[in-house]
Formats: sequence, C-alpha cells, structure tokens
Amino acid sequence: MTSMNDSGGVAGPATDRTSHSHRLRGLAGTGLMATLAAMVATTLAAAFAQAVGIDFEVPDGGEAIPLSGFAVVTGFFSVVGIAIAVALLRWSARPVERFVWTTVSLTAISLVPPLLSGANTATTTALLGLHLVSATVMIPTLARSLRTRID
Repeated sequence: MTSMNDSGGVAGPATDRTSHSHRLRGLAGTGLMATLAAMVATTLAAAFAQAVGIDFEVPDGGEAIPLSGFAVVTGFFSVVGIAIAVALLRWSARPVERFVWTTVSLTAISLVPPLLSGANTATTTALLGLHLVSATVMIPTLARSLRTRID
C-alpha cells in the first residue's frame, strides 16, 4: 500500500533552487528599478547643470556630452553594478560587505577620468558630482536589497 503526504510543500534541493532563483530575480528587479531612478536623477542633474551654464565640453573631442550620453553611461554601469550584486549574492558568504566595498572602490576609481579629462573646472566638478549622484542611488539600494535577501 502506498501512502501519499499532501502537505503542499516540497523539501530538498528543488525548494532551495526555487528560493535562490527567486532571490536573484528579486535583486535584479530592484536593481533595474534603481537603474531607471539613477538614469533619471543623473540626467536631470546634468540638465540642471547645463541650465546654469556648464557646457560639458571635453577637450579631446571638442564636443559637449549630450544629456542622452549621461543616461546611457549611467544605465550601463548601473547594470554592471547589478551583475556584481547578483554574483556576490550567489557566490559570497558576505555579499553586502563585499558589494559595498567593491562599489565604493569602483566609484572612487570612476572619479579619476573627469580629473584627467582636461575639461574646465566647472565641467570637471559637475562630472564628479554626477558620478556621485548615480552612486548615491545605486549603492544603498542594492546593498539594502542584498541585506533583505540573505538567508
């Protein structure tokens, strides 16, 4: 005679994989929403800077950085940040600490190119500020999301 336990739950590796997959998708979803927020915040800050007279002209090309350029670059590097967060959630024993350490270090490194660009002081200062705007949106949001997804 066969007995069936109909408790509705499945224990074991399948449940662990489903839970882990759900955590990764949740982190990615939160990250994508934060990416959109960072893109909007950075682009609006750049538009404000332009409105007060900052030209965003970088000497190498002689052309001004367009507002869409700020959105695209912010979006790209924010997605890189999401990938780092997902990888650390998947493979690190301490994902929050490692994420914050890594992203703060990368943000500091990202401040070097504006300083070396040869742009005028106002443009350089604005570019540094824009790096910090996007980091201020992305890093705390992803760190908080990582913290809530740890077992």
